[in-house]
Amino acid sequence: MGAETFEDRIDRLVNIDIGGRGVEALYRAARGKLGRSLVGAAAEALLAVPEGATVLVTTGSVSRAWVSPAIGENDGPAGLAAVARALSLARRAIPVLIAENSLLSPIGQILTSAGLSIVTMEEAKRTTQPGGRLAVAVLRDYPIEDAAGLAAAAPLLDELQPALVFSTERVGRNAQGIYCNMRGVDFGHGRARVDHVFDEALRRGIPSVAVGDGGNEIGMGLVPEAVQRHVPHGERIGAVTSADVLVTAACSNWGCYGIVAAMARRLGDPALMHTPELEERLLLRGAEIGLINSVDGIIDPNVDGIALAAHKAVVELIRTIARP
Repeated sequence: MGAETFEDRIDRLVNIDIGGRGVEALYRAARGKLGRSLVGAAAEALLAVPEGATVLVTTGSVSRAWVSPAIGENDGPAGLAAVARALSLARRAIPVLIAENSLLSPIGQILTSAGLSIVTMEEAKRTTQPGGRLAVAVLRDYPIEDAAGLAAAAPLLDELQPALVFSTERVGRNAQGIYCNMRGVDFGHGRARVDHVFDEALRRGIPSVAVGDGGNEIGMGLVPEAVQRHVPHGERIGAVTSADVLVTAACSNWGCYGIVAAMARRLGDPALMHTPELEERLLLRGAEIGLINSVDGIIDPNVDGIALAAHKAVVELIRTIARP
C-alpha cells in the first residue's frame, strides 16, 4: 500500500460514524471494491465529463411520505448544490435535476442559493456557447408510479444523452421493490422512481457516481453484503441499484463536500471549494423553505440530528485537509 493521500484522509473524516449507522463498514466495503479513495474516484469521474456536457443529477428524500410528499429532508440538496456548482464552474456542465414534482421547487431554491440560475434546457445549451460563464441547472420532474418510472428511463437518457449520472441521498428500492427508510418503513408514497434511470444508465455504460450514508440509497447495490451485515434493518432496507463509484459518508452532504474538495485540489482551483459560510447559507435557507432535519423531525438547520456548527466544522476540516 502506498502513502496515504489527502483524499484518503478526507474519506476517513467524512466516514466517522457519528450516527452509529454502520457507515464505516460500508466505507471499507466500497473501498475494497474500488481499491482507492472514494472521493478521489468520484472527483476523477466528474472531471472527466466533457466541456459543456449534460450531467443528470438527483437528490431529495420525501422524508415523511406517509404524511405528505411535500415534506423534504435537508440532507442531500446542499450536497448536490455544491457538486452542481463545481461541475458548472469546472466543466461548464449542465446539471439536470430529476425528482418528484413536489420537491423540485425547494431543491431548486437550494441550487439558487449556491449560485446556480434555474433555466430551461434550451436556455442552458446557450451557456455552452462562447461568452461569459453562467452557472445553471435544469429541473425535470419524474414519474412517481412504478410502471411509468420504469418506462420513462430509456427515453429520458435518449433525450438528454448525459455524460454521467450522479445521485446523493436518494433512496432506491430494495429487492422486493419497496422504498424503505432507515427504520425499515415503506415510504415510497409519492416518490419519483428515479433509480430506474440509474439502472438503465449502468446497462448502457454511462458513468455513475452515488453518495449515501445509510444503505438504502442509490449506489448501495455495490456493497449489498455490507449493508445486510452492518446496518440496522439492512436485510430489508438495502437498495439494489449499484453505481460505478460509491461514496459513503456519515452524512451524505459530507461525501459531496469531500468530492468537491478533491476536484478543487486536482484542478488547483480553490473557487470550487465548499466553505463554512456557504454551508451555513444553504442549511439556513433549507430551514426557511421547510426542509426538515429528518432524525429529529423538525425544521431547523441541523442535518441528521447533527448541529449546524458541527457541519460547518467538518467543511472547514475538509478544506484544511485538501489545501495544498
